[in-house]
Amino acid sequence: MIRPIITLRRKRIIVDIDTQNDFFLAKGHACIRNHRRVLANIRRVIAWARLKNIRMISTAQVYDGTDPVYDYCIAGTNGQKKIRYTMRNRYVAYPADGCTDLPRDILQHNDQIILHKRCIDPFEEPRADRMLSELRVNEFILIGATVEGALKATALGLLARKKAVTVLVDATGARDRQAAEIALRQVEAKGAKLADTKALLGPSCLKLIGICDCDRCQGRMVKASLGTNNS
Repeated sequence: MIRPIITLRRKRIIVDIDTQNDFFLAKGHACIRNHRRVLANIRRVIAWARLKNIRMISTAQVYDGTDPVYDYCIAGTNGQKKIRYTMRNRYVAYPADGCTDLPRDILQHNDQIILHKRCIDPFEEPRADRMLSELRVNEFILIGATVEGALKATALGLLARKKAVTVLVDATGARDRQAAEIALRQVEAKGAKLADTKALLGPSCLKLIGICDCDRCQGRMVKASLGTNNS
């Protein structure tokens, strides 16, 4: 059994789901909708976790490129890497190798556990299944992508194991809006709490998210629009 997170005062943990370049950068192979807004909110949540010393469990998809269905997050590519500011200083990463080994004191020595998976549902990966199933905290706070895919599977898996789940909706991304709305209704019906980053962290003035170089994320579209209106 994994030891509870350090002390009983630690009641929350962030579950950072597949915050990888291919999902969150405009040039990524499977970029979500409205990635700038979602990235800004994810950045706030990660900063809050650092400030409050809240531990994180991160999942990351990885494929070998042989299946045409999974033409993203290919091992060894930049697209498979995590967004830079979703990485904590003290972290440990585990490969997707079918093993279940985890040190008993893993969360005493690390702020972040990164679990790679060869699938969308983390509970299909033995080590991730063990980590998420055995960890005892009061609240799992979910961020990441995609809502209709890995996030939905993670939330439903946790809820089936009688965990308390909160989904920060504006820090999650989707590729299919309609499917995402259905997924959120499903996890809410199963007992998840839906919230947003403003309710948790207060308002923010953050506009530029400092990772994607597309015009929208760099603010160039806004400047171009202002220039047109002034002419």
